Amino acid sequence: MMNRGLSIRSKGSSNKSRGGGGTSGGFSFSSLRGVSQPELSKKLYRLIKSENNLISAHETAGRERVSIATQLSEWGEQTNDDAVSDISDKVGVVLSEIGEQEDQYAHALDDSRAVLKAVRNTEKSVQPSRDNKAKIADQIALLKTKEPDSPRLVILEQELVRAEAENLVAEAQLTNITRQKLKESFEAEFAATIERAEKQIILARHGQRLLKLLDDTPVVPGDTRAAYQYSGQARQILNDAEDDLREWQPEIQDDDAEANGHEGSITGNGHTEEAGAEAEGASAEGVAVVERVDGEAA
Repeated sequence: MMNRGLSIRSKGSSNKSRGGGGTSGGFSFSSLRGVSQPELSKKLYRLIKSENNLISAHETAGRERVSIATQLSEWGEQTNDDAVSDISDKVGVVLSEIGEQEDQYAHALDDSRAVLKAVRNTEKSVQPSRDNKAKIADQIALLKTKEPDSPRLVILEQELVRAEAENLVAEAQLTNITRQKLKESFEAEFAATIERAEKQIILARHGQRLLKLLDDTPVVPGDTRAAYQYSGQARQILNDAEDDLREWQPEIQDDDAEANGHEGSITGNGHTEEAGAEAEGASAEGVAVVERVDGEAA
């Protein structure tokens, strides 16, 4: 509501965006990308793609909410009832802001989804290392069956040790990045979910305050209702809602502070440095093994 006025009618109709926007199904390059994914990263690829569908659904829900808010306001204006006209317009402002919160939530989900791509990309980079190690192991098993005394066995076994060392580094990097990014992604998503829920609760409660200004006491034919006198109070309720949204702050949990002190900030560089240090340790171990194998081969 920070960027909205006290009426939604001045913005004109928002129905123009409802007509077209659908996408056709069928063949696409994205479907080809799904087929070409390495086995290790296929499941996460599908998850990330499903998240994209979820984001689109929330964006659509936000647009529809704004459209409904506008239609409510326009309907109320043509009732020729001052009370209904004013309250429906103000409720439309609240509903429109609820739709805006939905759109902001969709953007937060997109940011969370982007974090998971780092895990998927790492999985893709680890797959060749796994495949190479398995290929050499298969070659050794086959050669032991057909030519158990072959001098090539020694070479292959040395290659296997090197491949295992390289894979050790890759797997260490994968597990570090997986843990770090999984935590970072869903911490962001849960924080966004809490923010959306609490802000929409704020808006809904102010919406209920608006509805209390509407006198729905039945009248008998021939009676005249008292003149509507609550337009000032209705404007103040919208101002209160705007103030409450502006002043909203995420609640800091005690266990969050304790966890951040122990493991580093979720949004800072603590996890990245930790993961980097662990990966460097694993890398050094892997390099040492490779150098030892090379020395023995020489």
